[in-house]
Amino acid sequence: MQLDYGLKLETTQKLIMTPQLRQAIAILQLPATELAELVEKELLENPVLETVSEGGDEPVMAPEPEPSPRDDDSPMEADGWMEYLLNGTRTASGMQQENPERTERREIADAATVSLQDYLEMQLHFSVFTARHLRIGKYLIGSIDDNGYLCGTVAEVAARLKVAEADVASVLKMIQTFDPPGVGAGSLQECLLIQLAMKPEKDTPVYKLAAAVIEDHLAQIASGRYRQIADALHCTMHEVQQAVDIIRTLDPKPGRAFGGSQPGYIVPDIIVERLNNEYVIQINDNYVPQLSINSYYRQIVREEDNDARKYVESRIHAAVWLIKSIEQRRRTLYNVTESIIRLQSGFFEQGPRFLRPLTMKKVAEQVGVHESTVSRATANKYMATPHGVFAMNTFFSSGIQSAGGEDVSASRVKQEIKELIAAEDHTQPLSDQALSDILHSKGIMVSRRTVAKYREELGIAASSKRKRH
Repeated sequence: MQLDYGLKLETTQKLIMTPQLRQAIAILQLPATELAELVEKELLENPVLETVSEGGDEPVMAPEPEPSPRDDDSPMEADGWMEYLLNGTRTASGMQQENPERTERREIADAATVSLQDYLEMQLHFSVFTARHLRIGKYLIGSIDDNGYLCGTVAEVAARLKVAEADVASVLKMIQTFDPPGVGAGSLQECLLIQLAMKPEKDTPVYKLAAAVIEDHLAQIASGRYRQIADALHCTMHEVQQAVDIIRTLDPKPGRAFGGSQPGYIVPDIIVERLNNEYVIQINDNYVPQLSINSYYRQIVREEDNDARKYVESRIHAAVWLIKSIEQRRRTLYNVTESIIRLQSGFFEQGPRFLRPLTMKKVAEQVGVHESTVSRATANKYMATPHGVFAMNTFFSSGIQSAGGEDVSASRVKQEIKELIAAEDHTQPLSDQALSDILHSKGIMVSRRTVAKYREELGIAASSKRKRH
């Protein structure tokens, strides 16, 4: 076989990911707070961009509707930047339906702001009166992790500070009386015993039994071996059950309720409200500054004819692309939300229980974009609805076929399982097979293994561990 080489021409088509296209795709994926950070960065780097106050004299102008960005083409043609330039284009805020009385920022706090160490040190200053004990206490508090447990031993702390172990033990014992109960313990067993000792009923028989169970039988509680515990402690299984109920009211991680830094927030990117039997969609971009092209640089482009004009033109081109990409993100989010409301009408009318199976492909077909565009538009974003704040991915779930041929969402099946278990007889809890049979009787065709999977995802124990005596 003879090999040779040569040159030939052929025409092919392929997608080239330009920097502008990559930026447009990245902007589509960003939640509101991160988009605001990107805009602030661009304002620092691009001199032709400026922000416009809400009370500005120039009206906010919205471009004509354009198709959403696809993976196989750019979000918008940037060749018309001069038209945007001469019109004084800025980002628009009027394209979405909006209730004028509801323009305040929407945010939901989800974390505590006081750190555990600060909280403990505040209590320490009210409890000790000598500089030595204060120094020991601060060191011990600094050695407590985020869960509230002491890292290290009394001997190690004493050696480090060059003080007597008795002094360290005394200060540690005092810290263990602080709020939250159980803080400063060296182990789970000690943490639970500290909390138990703070209870007013600590001297009652059931609390003494709970202390005995904690000391010697914690592992058996986890596995549900109440019979072995009852035999070892010479009591009935009902008494063991009562002791375990008390133990379950204790907090195994007392420090987890405290935050260590700035508060975290969930900022909904979309707000859906019901007004006059219609759903109004508001794109929550209050965090994103409105942008326009600085008039001084517009004048340079009109009048100058030198290297400065070329530089300004390149900066204006980048600025207009950014403005258009932000506009396109808003339009895509609006269209996707509108489609979700239409396809998940049961959810918006009656609540999460009526969430239906839905795929991104179906939404993409209705909106007229690629499935990956819907995926990017809904990633890491939240929607405020009349029933609460939900991640946008919540509206997309797999389905199970019902006896009547209708699709039932996995979320609804989980809710059914949760309600059945909540209403069961705790002395004879429902097994996974029993739950499957009940769901079959309701027309939801789900297997025992699927029930077990959903039960575990809900964090519900198996029937053997839910049984009460």
